[in-house]
Amino acid sequence: MPDNEDNVKIQEGFTAIILAGGLGTRLRSAVPDLPKCMAPVNGKPFIAYVLDYLSGQGVNSFILSLGYMHEAILNYVKAQYPLLYIDYVIEEEPLGTGGAIKFACTKAQDTNVLVTNGDTMFNINVAEVVQFHQANSADCTLSLKPMEKFDRYGVVTLNSDSSVHSFKEKQYYDAGLINGGMYVLNAAKFLQEELPIKFSFEKDYLEKLYTDKRMFGIIQDAYFIDIGIPEDYARAQKELK
Repeated sequence: MPDNEDNVKIQEGFTAIILAGGLGTRLRSAVPDLPKCMAPVNGKPFIAYVLDYLSGQGVNSFILSLGYMHEAILNYVKAQYPLLYIDYVIEEEPLGTGGAIKFACTKAQDTNVLVTNGDTMFNINVAEVVQFHQANSADCTLSLKPMEKFDRYGVVTLNSDSSVHSFKEKQYYDAGLINGGMYVLNAAKFLQEELPIKFSFEKDYLEKLYTDKRMFGIIQDAYFIDIGIPEDYARAQKELK
């Protein structure tokens, strides 16, 4: 357990949940024997880039949501990041993104938490997004990445007050705002939702409940990469140094 000095630092910082329990089936051809977040990029696991960026943004408390090959992730993180406060949950069976987030939220000590994926790098301004979330008393705030000429992602549209107007299905778009998979979530309220043990955060929470909840989007035109497919994993080797 951290000492009193570390507790002060944690309270002054912010907590992030990192989803790192996926099987990584789409990346298996390139990385056959590791969980996705441990895929090596220029000599170190991808999750190291995520932890380094977020800790540099003032996040110093992490809850890892783990499943497949969780020992490899825990051993690495504990050895390489001894000064970060690391907690974790381990799924006995896959819970879906929503179930994984809900499980991890049971470990959260703060009302609001940052949620991200262990296989995605999105260099948002954490303080700006958190302040926006709090100013709007939001249940969930989505970090949205402007993108051009794409078909791998759906599109999020916003109302004039930045509340979510709609979610559009994956297809080809000349331009649009994509859900970057990084959220600020009111964990306390989320735990009170009547949701199943296993569910999709995107489909069963965001897309089904956005008209009933205070969901907002904030545009973050920052570096973004998702290594979930071999092509983008190869791109990461060139772009992340």
